[in-house]
Amino acid sequence: MIKLQPQIAEFDNLISRYPLSIMPEITEQELPADAKHLWLKAINAVQVSNHSYAITLLQNILEKAPGFLDGRKMLRNCALQTVGETKKKGLFGAAGGRKVHSTLKKDPVAAMVLAEKELAKDPGNNDINDALHEAALKLEMIETAAFALETVRKVSPDSATILHKLAKFYFELERFDNAVDVYNDIIKHHPTDGIAIKGSKDASARASMQRQKWDEGSDMRSLMRDQDQFRELEEASRTGLTREQLEARRDRAIEKYNQDTNNLAAAKDLAGVYEQLEDWHNAHEFYAWAHNLSAGDSALLKKATEMNDKAIDSDLQELEAAFAADPENEELREALEARRKDRTRDKITESRLRVDANPTDPHLRYALGNAYYEAAMYSEAIPHLQHATRNPHIRTKVLLTLAKCFKEKSMFDLAVKQLSDALSDLPAMDNTKKEVLYEKGLIHEDMGDNESALESYKQIYEVDYGYRDVAHRVEASYTK
Repeated sequence: MIKLQPQIAEFDNLISRYPLSIMPEITEQELPADAKHLWLKAINAVQVSNHSYAITLLQNILEKAPGFLDGRKMLRNCALQTVGETKKKGLFGAAGGRKVHSTLKKDPVAAMVLAEKELAKDPGNNDINDALHEAALKLEMIETAAFALETVRKVSPDSATILHKLAKFYFELERFDNAVDVYNDIIKHHPTDGIAIKGSKDASARASMQRQKWDEGSDMRSLMRDQDQFRELEEASRTGLTREQLEARRDRAIEKYNQDTNNLAAAKDLAGVYEQLEDWHNAHEFYAWAHNLSAGDSALLKKATEMNDKAIDSDLQELEAAFAADPENEELREALEARRKDRTRDKITESRLRVDANPTDPHLRYALGNAYYEAAMYSEAIPHLQHATRNPHIRTKVLLTLAKCFKEKSMFDLAVKQLSDALSDLPAMDNTKKEVLYEKGLIHEDMGDNESALESYKQIYEVDYGYRDVAHRVEASYTK
C-alpha cells in the first residue's frame, strides 16, 4: 500500500464551518402564489412605463423567490430605464459594494436582496454586480451568476477585469461559444490584451471540437499524441470497473497526489476514486481538502458533506449488522444505542449550524426539520418544515414529513390538510403520490374514518396492486 502524506486532519470539521447552501432557479410557473400576484402587477406597471413602482414590486418578488431569473432581468431593465446606464461610483459604488460583500460572507441570499437595492440606484455597477455573481455562485444559481456579469458587459463593455471573469466563467462551464464572444468584446476595447487574444483562440478551438464532437469520434485517439494519457482518461470515464481496476486507479491517483499535495485536480481525482470504492471516510477527507484548495467550490463542499454522511451511516450500519449477528451481546446493544443517539444529535447540531448561518435557505430548514422529526422532537420540527414549504421543488416531501409530525402529536385534521395540499400538487400517480395517499389512509384510520381511508387505498390499488399491503386492505373491506 502506498503511504499517503498527512495533509487532511485539520479539515475534519470543515463541513460545520462552511454550511452548504443551494437555491434553485425557477420559472414564472414555479412562483409561489403571493409572488405570482405581484408579478402580474409588475408586468402591468412596466406596460404603462411605471418603472419605479415595478422596481418595488420586483424587489419584493425576489425576496420571496431569489431564483426567479426573469424577474431579476425585468428589474434590471426597469432600473436602466429609470436611472440610465451611467455609473454613479462616487455616490453608491464603493459603500454599496462593501455592504454587499460583507453580507455575502454570512448570508448569500440576504446579499442578493441588498445587491438589488443598490443596483436599483446604479444597475451597471461593477463591484455590486460582481458581488451578486459571487452570491449566486454560492447558491449554485448558474444562470443568475452569468446574468450579473453580463449586465456589466452590456453597460460597460470596456471593463476588462469583469469581462475576463465572465469569459473564464463560461469557459469553465464549457460554454465555449459564449467565452469566444466575451473575449472578442475585450479585444475590441483592448486590442493588445494578450490573455484575451489567447483565450479567444483557445475557446474557439474548444467550441469547434465541441460542435464536431471529436471527443466522441473514432479519430480522437489519433488526435492525441500521448496514448497513455488517452487510455487513462478513457478508463477514468468508464463505469463498471472491477474493484481491482479501481484499486489500481487509486494507487496511481495517490502517486500523483503525493507529487503535489496542493494540486486541486489530483485531490479531486483521488476523492472520486475513493467514492467509487465506497471508502466514504477517505472520500470525505479528500473532497474536503479539494474544497479548501478550490477556495470555496460549493459543488466540492456538497460532495464532502455527502461523503461525511455516508461515512457516518456506514459505520452505523456495520454496528447494526454486528448486533443482528449477535443479538445477545449486551455490549454491542449499548454501543448501537449510543451511536444512534450520537448520530441523531450530530444531525441536529450540523443542521442547526447551517440554518443559523443561512436562515432563509428552505433546503437547510427542511434538513433541520427532518432531523428533529427523526429525533421525535415534533414541536421543534414543525416551524422549520413550515418554512421549507415555500420551495416548490421540495414542497411535497416537506408536507409529507410535516403531516407525520402532526400525526405523532395526534393533530389528525392538520395532518390530513398537509397531505391534501401535497396531493393537489401531484397530478400523476407516481411513487411519491402513492406514499402520500398511503399515509393519508393511515391517518384516516387513526381518526376512525375508515371510509376515507379506503378511498385513499383504492386510488393506489387501481394502479399498483402490489404496493405495500393496499391489496389486503382493499380486498378485506369487501369481505366484511
